[in-house]
Amino acid sequence: MTATTTATTRRAPRPPHRGRPRRPLFGNRPTRSPLLRSLVSHSVMIISLILMLYPLLWMIGASFRPDNQVFTTLGLWTGDFTGENYSNGWGGGDQLNFSRFFFNSLTLTVLCIVGNMVSCALTAYAFARLEFRFKKTLFALVIGTLLLPYHVTLVPQYILFNQLGWVNTFLPLVVPKILATDAFFIFLMVQFIRQLPTSLDDAARIDGCGHWGIFRRVIVPLSIPALGTTALFTFINTWNDFLGPMLYLTEPDTWTVSQGLASFLDATGQSEYGSLFAMSTLSLVPVVGFFIAAQKLLIEGIATSGLK
Repeated sequence: MTATTTATTRRAPRPPHRGRPRRPLFGNRPTRSPLLRSLVSHSVMIISLILMLYPLLWMIGASFRPDNQVFTTLGLWTGDFTGENYSNGWGGGDQLNFSRFFFNSLTLTVLCIVGNMVSCALTAYAFARLEFRFKKTLFALVIGTLLLPYHVTLVPQYILFNQLGWVNTFLPLVVPKILATDAFFIFLMVQFIRQLPTSLDDAARIDGCGHWGIFRRVIVPLSIPALGTTALFTFINTWNDFLGPMLYLTEPDTWTVSQGLASFLDATGQSEYGSLFAMSTLSLVPVVGFFIAAQKLLIEGIATSGLK
């Protein structure tokens, strides 16, 4: 045999397959139609919304029922309708004056909001813009207080405030806000201020502004979203707080809304659930209204502060 016959020849490349393409062995499943995906996602959201809103709607419906029919049905509405729960709950005598409770809660909330906004903004400006010794160490200690449970400092604080004679006043609830004890809001505003360009500070300094002028004329106007977020969370936390007022506000004249709601429940006697649900419905109005008014600032404050 000749060398030409024994030599191996290269095979010609196989022509591309022009027929129906083969499906991969572990290929992706065909995608569902956009209409079906949209229908499923909207159905899940609607069902979740109903499950979350049902307790609230049931409470509103129960506030218009007589006391003997409050727990008779799981439905949202019954045939019997009465507004006595609101009148009885609002003016329940000398001990249960809800107009006084709402005034106390509103006063306490406004003082806490102002104290938190001013003190946390000043502290955040110092950590974000100033340079001083042990700055990082002090900021780490401030953030570390977030890991400290509130109940750990509860007894020492009560002993201190009792020795100062601040029991039955708003001072134990307001003074800590003025001293910038909420590390979360400090961290929130520090992250926000750090994102502001320092060239604005330099321009203000050239115009003759000191640290106070830069803070008041530059930082504060640009930090409105972070301040709004601080105000919103402070409002909700203070308005819904029960443990703090229960410890320090023992006289009925100084009670807040949360304490007034708890007074409708009697472990030894008859509880007034109709009035309780009626006043609970009214107590939600300021929170919902404030949230709707400040929701734009809330979204901007969190989105621009590096919090996810």
